[in-house]
Amino acid sequence: MERTAEFYQRDRDLHPPAFTPGYKTSVLRSPQKALLSLQHSLSEATGPVFDQHELDPLDNDLISNGAVDGDPIGPRIIVHGRVLDENGRPVPHTLIEVWQANAGGRYRHVNDNYVAALDPNFGGCGRCLSDADGYYFFRTIQPGPYPWRNRVNDWRPAHIHFSIFGPAFITRLITQMYFEGDPLIPLCPIVNTILDAGAIDRLIAPLDMNAGLPLDMRAYRFDIVLRGRRQTLFENKLEGS
Repeated sequence: MERTAEFYQRDRDLHPPAFTPGYKTSVLRSPQKALLSLQHSLSEATGPVFDQHELDPLDNDLISNGAVDGDPIGPRIIVHGRVLDENGRPVPHTLIEVWQANAGGRYRHVNDNYVAALDPNFGGCGRCLSDADGYYFFRTIQPGPYPWRNRVNDWRPAHIHFSIFGPAFITRLITQMYFEGDPLIPLCPIVNTILDAGAIDRLIAPLDMNAGLPLDMRAYRFDIVLRGRRQTLFENKLEGS
């Protein structure tokens, strides 16, 4: 008989409180009244289902998919890992989307007015599907840090945004991946809203020299755990794990 997987009770203390004045925009964004649980419709709880044939071969290659007349500027890296459930089982064929700033710390977005230059050969976004073993990878440029209007001299650590879609619209989760050794991580007001040191560690991708390409790319490994005691912290799931 197949063993039933262990069930993990929700840990609502893992995630930071929605209201954290040190992170100024949380003051207006945090709910002022008790949360309500709403019944989901069938359209919310099912689909869409993505297929590898719907993706372009360059979708997971941010070095090439935005290039116009050459390679983008900055350190070339590989980001790879697995999407897992709370019992370490792979989550296959789930859509993973990423977006990030360029090597100078600027996004290709109309509202980004940071003085760093745009890179005409870097779009800063991509996507892929995890394989049958939950594995995924991207080629990209290591993003730069950038200042933001929180306090007088706050800077965001270098990071890559991740969206894990799952089997339905309501299961989409969003998080950020940071880089091992970045001195801005412990100074970031957003990071410091997370009171659990282990949860912060799980957002930091360690250097993985075994997965890099000699004389070309370093690699960082970022495994994503969707629930359980080793869950990755998701920024749009502040009500609990």
